[in-house]
Amino acid sequence: MYTTLNGTMLYRLPRVVLTLALAAVLFGLAACDNVAVSPKSQASEELIFQDENAYRQYLGKLYAGLNVTGQVGPFGDVDVEVIPDEGFSQYMRLYWQMQELPADGAVITYQDAGGAPQELNQSTWNPSNAFLAGMYSRIGFQVANANIFINQSQPDALANREVSETLREEIPQFIAEARFLRGLSYYHALDLFGGVPIVTEEDAAGTTPPPYPGETKEEARRAVFDFVESEMLAITGEADTPQGQVLPDPSQQQYGRASKAAAYMVLANIYLNAEVYIGEARYSDAAEYAQKVIDFGYQLDDEYQHLFLADNHTADGIIFAIPNDGQRTQHFGGTQFLTHAAVINANMDPAAYGIDTGYDGLRTQPETVDLFETGDQRPVFDNTPGNQFFRSGQSLQVTDLLDPKAGYAVPKFQNKTSTGADGQNPTFPDTDYPLFRVAEAYLIYAEAVTRDASAGEPSTALSYVNDVRERAGLTTDITSSELDPEFLLEERGREFFWEAKRRTDLVRFGRFTGSDYVWAWKGGAQNGTSIGACRALYPLPAGELAANPNLPENETC
Repeated sequence: MYTTLNGTMLYRLPRVVLTLALAAVLFGLAACDNVAVSPKSQASEELIFQDENAYRQYLGKLYAGLNVTGQVGPFGDVDVEVIPDEGFSQYMRLYWQMQELPADGAVITYQDAGGAPQELNQSTWNPSNAFLAGMYSRIGFQVANANIFINQSQPDALANREVSETLREEIPQFIAEARFLRGLSYYHALDLFGGVPIVTEEDAAGTTPPPYPGETKEEARRAVFDFVESEMLAITGEADTPQGQVLPDPSQQQYGRASKAAAYMVLANIYLNAEVYIGEARYSDAAEYAQKVIDFGYQLDDEYQHLFLADNHTADGIIFAIPNDGQRTQHFGGTQFLTHAAVINANMDPAAYGIDTGYDGLRTQPETVDLFETGDQRPVFDNTPGNQFFRSGQSLQVTDLLDPKAGYAVPKFQNKTSTGADGQNPTFPDTDYPLFRVAEAYLIYAEAVTRDASAGEPSTALSYVNDVRERAGLTTDITSSELDPEFLLEERGREFFWEAKRRTDLVRFGRFTGSDYVWAWKGGAQNGTSIGACRALYPLPAGELAANPNLPENETC
């Protein structure tokens, strides 16, 4: 649900002079094709921060950068103009599509943005893909805004403006939150693009394109990994940080804002994937930080479906969510996209899911359907236990990507509450996007221990997995002999299907590229085919390479 920052609305404030790519935006370069845009306001950050309320408003804008697409909503006065249709530019919509469309969980009918969705679906993307440019620019926009906020919140700046003592006391935590949001976006860049320029508040006044952070692509990716790690350790108080720049415990933090647990989840994820990111196993660290999250006392919600409904702000087990409110956060991305695009009008009643119409867009491949056991209730869509998918009138096989009836539908995200009531607005759901959940901490711990028995307690790992499965309605516990990484890849595919984790999981298991595992439309073939190892990372967008001559291209196919 919609939230506020100490009573201040989270989703609107004056915009400073910003362009939108990591190179062009952060260093004020001249605009170039599909990378930078004209300033929206000539008000400098120094003038904006003369108003003491701007600090809370600006921090709100940093959180809103994960959600809304502009200053008006649902469209108009857009933040990022790389993609012509503003709805396509929403942060989580772009991230979700880059994680799910190239993997075995989702297919899409759309051909917009120069064919970008179909290129992702069929593993044929190239550096000119509009969604890659959009995601990279969204990351850059988040980093730029965070750097401005941190820069303008330094002690000298506060002293010059003679801000109140109350604000002075709040600012260190605000900076920690800005550092978390900046680090979160760099984590996404690390996973999707590998090595990218690292720009902090200390570089914000620069006038040249930022350097590539290494002599090789491997060195550059490690530099990004190290930056994310050091930031998350600092803002949780586990490494040196300016006094007070530490996130609060979850019990002391407002819903929708970052706590120590959210930062620990980022750490647990980068450690779990460290062999991919830096060629180094960090499973003990992954288990340690997953356990730190669990130790805060999070519980699994009794009802899996509650996590994806219009009142999921009341669900147990959500560690960090992106709040949505049908009246105040209107956009065509995130859960708005996931609720509407998953409904196929020819066979489904949109009102059953609390919305006014379906977008005939998203379905799933048979390989995902095959993951689920009889009796698995994650989630139940038609009051039939074990029926995770809408099947009526839909074919199991995806014979035609452009046919909305080819493939089972997945109305996982709904604009209905846990009591069956509709959300406030049938076009714009109240459903929050749960970015991190405690079930993920359970399964990260389990996977880390199955990969390295010294990383934790095998009996604890087994109990965590069985807790997740029992919540899903599966009454038969698995045994220690059944618990191995391969089982956990499947279990993650069930627990987190359509939650923007599948591509990362398949890459970590060596299944995303090559021919060991194929799925419908992998490589552009209906039954799937091998794709090259070069697809494990996305190429840097063509516009970025033109804007910043310091960048080498990632390997392309």
